[in-house]
Amino acid sequence: MAQIFGDFRENLPTDHEFLILGFSPSSIPIQQRWRNNGLSADFVADYLATFFSASETDSQAQARQAEIKSAVSYIANELLENAMKFNDETVRYSIRFGMHLINDAEHTIVLVATNSISLETFTRFKAYVQEFLASDPDELYMRQLELTAESIEAGSAGLGLLTMRTDYEAKLGWKFDAVENEPTAIAVTTMVQLPV
Repeated sequence: MAQIFGDFRENLPTDHEFLILGFSPSSIPIQQRWRNNGLSADFVADYLATFFSASETDSQAQARQAEIKSAVSYIANELLENAMKFNDETVRYSIRFGMHLINDAEHTIVLVATNSISLETFTRFKAYVQEFLASDPDELYMRQLELTAESIEAGSAGLGLLTMRTDYEAKLGWKFDAVENEPTAIAVTTMVQLPV
């Protein structure tokens, strides 16, 4: 049974621009994936920027286009890196990444990454998501920075997700669901909604 947290849109409209990419995380070592993640994120950002074209004489529109492109590239890269880093490699489950441009009242870019995680990772990550959603973003950001400074093992400690929330004012949501025929794995979908 699916569990949903945060700002997660279950049914995205079908009459919009979208792009779906699939990745086989076990095809090459993860160290080689980092470059591919950056290239994929830049591709998605370039693709999306074409929908916000600006004339050479409109500097304000050019700045807006560059800002959108930069935000999408950063968020897409973070989502792809997290999906690759935390993917359960014991399960044959593709990583899926999607970009949707929804022309609703505020024009929204929706970026979505889906990967599998182990039951152990699910328990820890679900607790992090609940803390993330319940905490003041600025306080949690400072606390995570302090944790990272104190311990190398802490890694980035969710700073990418916090940056999306604080710097880009993005809405984040998660969906946890069973992986068919894999009782020891959970599919996690991370959704980032960016108003433009």
